Amino acid sequence: MLDDLRAQVLEANLELVRRGLVLYTFGNVSGIDRQTGLVAIKPSGVPYESMHAGHMVITDLDGKIVEGDLRPSSDLATHLLLYREFPKIGAVVHTHSEYATAWAQAGRSIPAYGTTHADYFYGPVPVTDEITADDINGDYVHNTGLAIVRRFRDLDPEAVPAVLVAGHAPFCWGRTPADAAHNAVVLEAVARMAFYTTALNPECKGVSQALLDRHYFRKHGAHATYGQKG
Repeated sequence: MLDDLRAQVLEANLELVRRGLVLYTFGNVSGIDRQTGLVAIKPSGVPYESMHAGHMVITDLDGKIVEGDLRPSSDLATHLLLYREFPKIGAVVHTHSEYATAWAQAGRSIPAYGTTHADYFYGPVPVTDEITADDINGDYVHNTGLAIVRRFRDLDPEAVPAVLVAGHAPFCWGRTPADAAHNAVVLEAVARMAFYTTALNPECKGVSQALLDRHYFRKHGAHATYGQKG
């Protein structure tokens, strides 16, 4: 079932390893088939070096396992909520990458300091409010998703395909598993640059709106000019 999606999700998980965004069994990637409403997600706690496409667990949007013998990622409920609330996304990535996680632990959004940031994120990468004790002691993973959705109440998840969960770590998304993994890799690079920028110039005001617009819209939207046609 969904062999192609399983293969894409496996490859995106392995890309996180290749790019140094995960340690041991940290992190997870999922992808959704919008026609069937089924999700393929990394199994919980399986070492990357032994993982293959058949290990990817298939669930429905309610979290019921449709196919697979392994337990799905413990972050499944967050992924599923994002798919329900952000209907245009096709994949979700969660890592504990070093620099992005540092910003999340500090409870700070990542400002748009320069054009590298602007190429991918149309404004700061936001951080959620802290999750309350009641939410932590309740349906924690689902409530993590709710914290993300609340933070995006007035934001476009396509224009800013990432978030920092306060005290926790980043989540990213995209049209495909490869796209979501790409955004996670770029987020870590942007987080690292922002850390150095604040160290070098704590008074940095960030990129101008004109430069943010110029760089974001050359890659995104109907009038994008970056890359080759087709």
